[in-house]
Amino acid sequence: MNVVVAGQRVDAHQHFWRRRRGDYTWLREGDESLAPLCRDFEPAELVPLLKTQGVVQTVLVQAAATAAETDFLLGLAEEHAFVTGVVGWVDLAAPDVAEQLARRSTHRLFKGIRPMLQDLDDPAWIARPALAEALRHAHRLGLRLDALVDARHLGPLAQALRRAPGLRLVVDHAAKPDLAAPGDASAWQAWAEGLRAIARLPGTVCKFSGLLTQLPAAGARDVAADVARIRPVWESLLDWFGPERLLWGSDWPVLNLRGSYPHWVAVCETLIGELTAAERSLVWADNARRFYGLEPAPAQPAQPL
Repeated sequence: MNVVVAGQRVDAHQHFWRRRRGDYTWLREGDESLAPLCRDFEPAELVPLLKTQGVVQTVLVQAAATAAETDFLLGLAEEHAFVTGVVGWVDLAAPDVAEQLARRSTHRLFKGIRPMLQDLDDPAWIARPALAEALRHAHRLGLRLDALVDARHLGPLAQALRRAPGLRLVVDHAAKPDLAAPGDASAWQAWAEGLRAIARLPGTVCKFSGLLTQLPAAGARDVAADVARIRPVWESLLDWFGPERLLWGSDWPVLNLRGSYPHWVAVCETLIGELTAAERSLVWADNARRFYGLEPAPAQPAQPL
């Protein structure tokens, strides 16, 4: 029987991609801002980082809006025991969406769906009434919804959730608050009001992830400075969701645009480290295991939190 060792961490949000597969449309050649990501990222590169940071399980999240990429991710998950959950893509607007969802839900590692809402032209797409039955069906099948959103999408997302009561939702990357322009009070207010409204709805949780890349690109990679920049978001999330509804994640390898895996862990150790021992365990691991229904990891030597 597997035993969960106190002090283990679960990375609730990481990616792999193999560029020659050809469906990563957002990885644009010639875009200098994305140049560090325009190569393959596969398990052999992540495993040493997980080991040094005490991470024993991950949730692998889609990075292309295709069924083929979801098949690719499930194949990697079957080959690598540390991947204990996959969040994939399903065309929620397809006539056969019920069949797609039912087929995916039979795979033991398929835990949820993620429409790439931030890349769609219509920020209110998820609130279209025609999608409500697909979301309700996903809920009936025990699937979760990962929401890749920013402040523009939060109102429509709340509408969609009210049409699919009980659907378990996780907001990725805290809905991407703009930390590069901290003086923009109106942008902060829109983000805060929208995410606070989501937090009031049942079944909603939030990932404390993806925030390094919301910081100014030219900022120094200094842990104390990044802690200070991210603290207002962290304290807001604690107020709205509480430690029992926050999931830690890395957003590797996207985080490489602004830092590194150890750097992000160090930032989070400072902030999460201010919680009680029980609360730290929730954010680092327990909430992700419970939300995604992850099987426990094999026993390993504990890493201090």
